[in-house]
Amino acid sequence: MHNKRLYFIRHCKAEGQEENAVLTLEGEASANDLVSVLEKLQIDYLISSPFQRAIQTIHPFSFHAGLQIHTHEGLGERILSKEPMDDWLVQLKKTFEDKDLTFPGGESSREALGRILNVVNEVSGIKGVKNVGIVSHGNIMSLLFNHFDSTFDFDEWSRMKNPDIFLLEGSNISRVEIEKILSN
Repeated sequence: MHNKRLYFIRHCKAEGQEENAVLTLEGEASANDLVSVLEKLQIDYLISSPFQRAIQTIHPFSFHAGLQIHTHEGLGERILSKEPMDDWLVQLKKTFEDKDLTFPGGESSREALGRILNVVNEVSGIKGVKNVGIVSHGNIMSLLFNHFDSTFDFDEWSRMKNPDIFLLEGSNISRVEIEKILSN
């Protein structure tokens, strides 16, 4: 990873799961609280899911630090299914065990992982950047973490908070270590 630190930031609490869902009042307060935390991390590049809740999460820091928010479709949340699923949690757990399992209109864990790995590879190649803030969503982030550490499974996903920050760093992508650095 060219000695970069990739800070994965799970968005703050939102009013829903759709792409245009906005942060709750609690989520807005958390986004403002993140400014001092992110400032200490010396982030010098921001990239975010294009979903409204992700952009709103990083906007206060972006404004404070004078950094542009780059968006990338590859960071959007994984779509489990386009059809309603009453037992979506049970089905989601199955996708951690069977990486190729798909539901109508959805994408497999392997497909979603491919999207976020592409983003990791792209930002890893940006010259002159050391600390990258990557704002995304719990499910797709957990698939990435599971790729590097098989113990980061469905149960770990279910313990993630809104917001949460995780650090991936290392000079070689096969040796990336995951360290949880913030949990509210």
